[in-house]
Amino acid sequence: MNRLFVKMFYRIPSPFYPLIAIAVFLALAPLGSPEGAPQGNESGAPPSLGQFEAQTDVGSTLPGSTVFVPARGLYVITGGGENMWGGTDAFHYAWRRASGDFILTANVQLVGTGESPHRKAGWVVRQSLDPDSPYVSAVVHGSGLTSLQFRETKVGETKEITSSLVRPLAVRLERRGDTFTLSAAIEGKPFETAGSTKVELHDPVYLGLGVCSHDAQSLETAVFSSVNLEGGQFYGEGVNHPMESRLEIISVDGKERRVVYKANKRFEAPNWSRDGKYLTFNEGGKIYTIPAEGGAPRLLTTRGATNCNNDHGFSPDGKLMAISCSSKDRSLIYIVPSSGGDARLVTPDGPSYWHAWSPDGKTLDFAGVRNGNIDVYATTPQGGEEIRLTETPGTDDGPDYSPDGKYIFFNSERTGLMQIWRMKPDGSDQEQMTHDDHANWFAHPSPDGKWFVMISFDKNVKTHPPNRDVMLRLVALRDDAPVGEPHVLVRLFGGQGTINVPSWSPDSKYLAFVSYTLLHH
Repeated sequence: MNRLFVKMFYRIPSPFYPLIAIAVFLALAPLGSPEGAPQGNESGAPPSLGQFEAQTDVGSTLPGSTVFVPARGLYVITGGGENMWGGTDAFHYAWRRASGDFILTANVQLVGTGESPHRKAGWVVRQSLDPDSPYVSAVVHGSGLTSLQFRETKVGETKEITSSLVRPLAVRLERRGDTFTLSAAIEGKPFETAGSTKVELHDPVYLGLGVCSHDAQSLETAVFSSVNLEGGQFYGEGVNHPMESRLEIISVDGKERRVVYKANKRFEAPNWSRDGKYLTFNEGGKIYTIPAEGGAPRLLTTRGATNCNNDHGFSPDGKLMAISCSSKDRSLIYIVPSSGGDARLVTPDGPSYWHAWSPDGKTLDFAGVRNGNIDVYATTPQGGEEIRLTETPGTDDGPDYSPDGKYIFFNSERTGLMQIWRMKPDGSDQEQMTHDDHANWFAHPSPDGKWFVMISFDKNVKTHPPNRDVMLRLVALRDDAPVGEPHVLVRLFGGQGTINVPSWSPDSKYLAFVSYTLLHH
């Protein structure tokens, strides 16, 4: 952060802080930059709050303000309030709603000399906007004290865990289930964990940046920079949030990794062509191909099938593609020539999501939603009778064949946590393959039969949502059975769209996947 402009605030009376915040906006914006300079608001639309939905004065307090400086990614927040402690809080809050696990990181700089050593600024996660709501915060005080503060129940007392670091540059608040962890870092040093606590907050929660003056009659200001929200399913964000998508290739030993294609839009689910020359992916309801060494994507013609999703893949001989596309708001399975052409309907009933083609080319396996339950089904490439292979309550999904055709690997939550299973092609002899503390989805055996890859979420994550911290993990196979423990091939920000479908190179030396980065609005 540019500390010169922070020092401008020193010794300025707090009532002027909202005006000075605008001065920071002007001072930091590049001269002549339409993006950096304040723009007219003839439409009457509210000013941008960056990554946040709204701003609110929580509790009894003087009116506060939030100014977002897009040219520098800064948030200048001014707030009042007697305290954030005891049974009630009063502060100014820039917030958004979110679900699931997340990591919140920001540089925090309180401005001016301040009237109270207990004025505070930092991350705040709350059940509601009520002043007595349960909450967890990671805050820096005027005195330099850094602490994890939390109220476990409505109107309950606030408790505290303090960090050994004084006046850190950055604070981090991480949520994993009901566990919240505070970390802090001084400039040029890694984050140090200060402590954790358990507070039961039900999704969705409010999360954001807050400032409290610790004086009901005055205002204080803080400048937040390098503000980063990782993981989580953010309200209104989902798959439509602005993002950069990267189609990547990684070697099975993890030593080689390169980006084939990237774009500031969402695309998903690569397949590798059977000859190894190109990759496919879906974007905006369409299927595209791209050379394996990189280049410009080319639209694949799928006449008669529109709104295609991320469940698609090649026949064993590489001449055909199975694609899953929506008709009357239901995903159905079609087959097209791998070079593009007319689409032929395979499954008139839906929703149906293709996942596997048997090595002999005679069977398609898919996840079907029937009577509210998700199970694995089989049919022929010509269509016809659906054969139900799994019948347990809950979700059975993601079937894929071992290369010898003896087994179908799939994921099931029948034990309470999504794990990898296998069964014979007729659905018999179903047995669990993974037994760990992660939610494991989409097992894809390598063409040489030596491995299967899976995408692993935190155990508290339900379904397979986008915008999560995930791992691609490899499991060694011998005679189609796991050998040893899974090991991490790569950690990334992804989830839905990363490896929904088979993405091994034909020689089993590489995997293709998609990673994501959320962009500021």
